[in-house]
Amino acid sequence: MKSKAFYFSVIFLYFSLLLLTSCLDLDSDKYFVDRKTEEFVFTDKTQSEQWLAHAYSFLTGCNFEVCSKGGTGGTGGDWNPFCFADDIYYGDRDNAYGDHKDADYASYNSFREGRYDEQVGYNAWVKCYRGIYQASIFIHRIDQLIGHDGMTAEEVIDMKGQARFVRAYYYWLLLRKYGPVPIMPDEGADYTESYDDLAIPRSTYEEVANYISDEMIKAAKEIQFTKRDANNIGRPTKGACLATRAIVYAYAASPLANGQLANGEHPAGVTDDAARSLVNHDGTPLLSLTYDESRWARAAAACKDVMDLGVYDLYHVPYSNAASDGYPVTVTPYDDGNFSTKGWPEGYADIDPMQSYRQLFDGDVTPVENYELIFSRVSNMNIGDNDNGIGALVLHEMPTLRGGWNTHGMTQKMVDTYYMNDGTDVPGMYSEWGGSARGGNDLPRVTGWTERNDVRKGAYPELQVRTGNSYGVDVPLQYTRREPRFYASVGYNGAIWEGIGNTTSGQRWYQCFYYRGEGNGYVNNFNYPRTGIGIKKWYHPYDWSESTSNGYAHLRPKYETAIRYADILLLYAECLNELTGSYNIPSWDGTKSYTVSRDVREIKRGTNPVRIRAGLPDYADDTYADANQLRAKIKRERMIELMGEGKRYFDLRRWMDAPIEENTLIYGLNVFQTKPFRDKFMQVIPVFNLSSVFSDKMYFWPIAHTELKRNKNLVQNPGWTYND
Repeated sequence: MKSKAFYFSVIFLYFSLLLLTSCLDLDSDKYFVDRKTEEFVFTDKTQSEQWLAHAYSFLTGCNFEVCSKGGTGGTGGDWNPFCFADDIYYGDRDNAYGDHKDADYASYNSFREGRYDEQVGYNAWVKCYRGIYQASIFIHRIDQLIGHDGMTAEEVIDMKGQARFVRAYYYWLLLRKYGPVPIMPDEGADYTESYDDLAIPRSTYEEVANYISDEMIKAAKEIQFTKRDANNIGRPTKGACLATRAIVYAYAASPLANGQLANGEHPAGVTDDAARSLVNHDGTPLLSLTYDESRWARAAAACKDVMDLGVYDLYHVPYSNAASDGYPVTVTPYDDGNFSTKGWPEGYADIDPMQSYRQLFDGDVTPVENYELIFSRVSNMNIGDNDNGIGALVLHEMPTLRGGWNTHGMTQKMVDTYYMNDGTDVPGMYSEWGGSARGGNDLPRVTGWTERNDVRKGAYPELQVRTGNSYGVDVPLQYTRREPRFYASVGYNGAIWEGIGNTTSGQRWYQCFYYRGEGNGYVNNFNYPRTGIGIKKWYHPYDWSESTSNGYAHLRPKYETAIRYADILLLYAECLNELTGSYNIPSWDGTKSYTVSRDVREIKRGTNPVRIRAGLPDYADDTYADANQLRAKIKRERMIELMGEGKRYFDLRRWMDAPIEENTLIYGLNVFQTKPFRDKFMQVIPVFNLSSVFSDKMYFWPIAHTELKRNKNLVQNPGWTYND
């Protein structure tokens, strides 16, 4: 009942926002006739709340394209370009829309190859600046509300902090996608109008990052809450402000923005040409060409600000010896003699790692109950029959014979990246395309299949979905004894897709195979995973679908994990690992000072909780002793932990790893083989109908010609055209 009550309140809030923003046109240049009208709005509680709702609206509701189609990036949707990296793909977009130049409708391949024009994602630029405009006016006028309609100073200050967060968050979304952008006058300016005196040049990356940081500190001081109740869960807290600031500073410290390739020591295939060519009309570099190590220390301290709030922890569920439908008994993690002997948070002896990770995404835990969640645009759920929410993502993952579209899938690289249950690499990791030269190994892949007698004897408890049944038969052995996050995320060949909510015979426990002609495999149409590997992340055991317009009605609501604590912890470890000196950095509120250095004990504060929750042993001591080794491990950990959450796309760019990782062929299984040739089906081969191309112009999205015409001081991103 608790979950139903929560989701009722979220749905009520969602439709309230739609109602508020559809009943009134709150663009100030249209809504206000004169100053008297403006003063009336901000002395009326209802009108003020409507104004704030409109400032939020560019993140939510009917304007969801800001988050999905061609937009600034979220988790969900049937088409999200920020999930197009080297980990997952959206298969039905490889040819469904042809070769459109507008990435709002472009195919997966045309997007991955950069074959779209300068109008791509234009709505995101416009809507972010409209949101900035609305929030700016609110910030400068809302103090008038104090004393009206019973509004206290504390309540009004909290509303101001929300608007300040929203404004800074829009700048962050712009910075992440387009790189450095113009910072508008603080009192508000309608950037969508053609004002000659509004020809503001782009600020540098560092200037934008510092502006966001300063605004987030102010917002954190104004916002009165470290937690929100169910009716306000989509509103920012102090932690959301500080976490966004930490993420922004981590990006500003990373190679793309921090001159780390300016010393001439470039990996093969990587240059700093994009950074050197991004300059304003006066020649000012917009990306730093000089490395500053202190930026890593600044980012680490910002992460520590979030950690020291004492509000967040990694979500975890207790160890369970009792099974129920969809919830098997806990598979005891690997006995490492350390984490295995201790309870949370020092170890995993008393938690269920697989369920702890799965329930973060499948809708089992509400945002209010999820103490790992820092910020979520909660309206980005599957409310109604649409293609934008996370429900659409789930439907595109689900097998055809379970009522899904069966098109979103995972690359072999991603499958290989998951560890074995003892923390070792899977045999054959990357062996077909570089092996040990790419950080993998040259061992032969495990062959063979699970057999019924062994399954019944409990040989593969990780494959069991309920007690007393012989599920997990005929599964490739290379999918056995993998880490718990693998089973919470990967739709491997032979995986069980539970449909507990479906009473139809044979649908409650469905074992999915992707062999050619088997119904979920290749059948000469687009409804099959191109690599023979599906995705189960976000899928709930009680989810099921009908092959009708009602398909969304049977999915549990899922919410976007825009910022979660695991991301902050891994960023903290990453930032500390890059330091060679010691730095004293004041806390966000100036009440204390941090001494920040490459302290292994502090690094483990970031890495250990993520490893423990995943049921994996700690890294070896020699890994912590070598910054290069640890950097590779942290990058891998982020790839696994944040898979499909729209982070990998930006990580590869800020690290400047995209020229290597996104230019590598995509590999998968031999999906054209039928079940009698199942051994050949499991052969790893290149997947040539999924593109893998990267060029320097793809570091940042282009700025639309419309904007370049409007603002004479605005420069285009490298590799894209102006108005000619």
